[in-house]
Amino acid sequence: MSLSTSTSWGTHHLVWGERTYVMGIVNVTPDSFSGDGISIPDLTEVELVQRAVRQAKAFVAEGATFIDVGGESTRPHAPAVSVQQELDRVLPVIQALQQQLPPEIILSIDTYKAEVADQALVAGASLINDIWSLRYDPQMVEVARHHAVPVVLMANMRGFARRDIVSDLLRFLSQSIEQALAAGIPWDHLIVDPGIGFGTTPEEDLIIQRRLGELRALGRPVLLGTSRKSHIGRILGGLPASERLEGTAATVALGIAQGADIVRVHDVKAMMRVVKMSDAIVRGTFELSVNP
Repeated sequence: MSLSTSTSWGTHHLVWGERTYVMGIVNVTPDSFSGDGISIPDLTEVELVQRAVRQAKAFVAEGATFIDVGGESTRPHAPAVSVQQELDRVLPVIQALQQQLPPEIILSIDTYKAEVADQALVAGASLINDIWSLRYDPQMVEVARHHAVPVVLMANMRGFARRDIVSDLLRFLSQSIEQALAAGIPWDHLIVDPGIGFGTTPEEDLIIQRRLGELRALGRPVLLGTSRKSHIGRILGGLPASERLEGTAATVALGIAQGADIVRVHDVKAMMRVVKMSDAIVRGTFELSVNP
């Protein structure tokens, strides 16, 4: 099933089905699994913000529509981060990005804490990316409703019994959609994410990718986040995160063929090329260069 709907809020407007949008990742953390966290020891707040702005501006120049800012590593067994520590990391970055990026760029806050989301939205973010699909913090649904912004609902299988992984994801996401709708969040503000690597095995991750198109039955846009994930490294012989570019490219291209609407990536320049080529084949959307 192809989407022909759109999502509008504030000054933003997204049309689903015509192209694949790219979300660039800005990890304001020292311990990201992918090794791209911009927070390092002895870095001042000014220096941290400057690094984040440089990275985000490069992503925008390379074609990103979304910039996803996160202040807590979500890798397995990562240490917990307090609300205040997360706020201290992300708020100065979001404020600077809101001032320095083009107004059409969508700033996303990657958090499962309502207080962080609320303050980030006040600071200039305009989308919530919640790895717990509004289930971790009971106040998150009210924050999303109050600010009238879209929400990425991610299926998180950590701690959940599984029978058939795709059916399990569909049930999980269906329940989250119903919870959001019951709380007054509009249907067109919901985006779903299968949660590759969040409580799933490498074998399950491959099944999810193979059957990603089944998530279209939910009727909402699909965000796919496979960039540099561990199953890519394991399949390619134990490659570290820094060497998973080609594997990520394969997951992005095949994800678009299965109906992904947004791809969340670390390597925007390379993945934008993959997206353009995949969209030309899958969606028939392309512009030919004057040079052969």
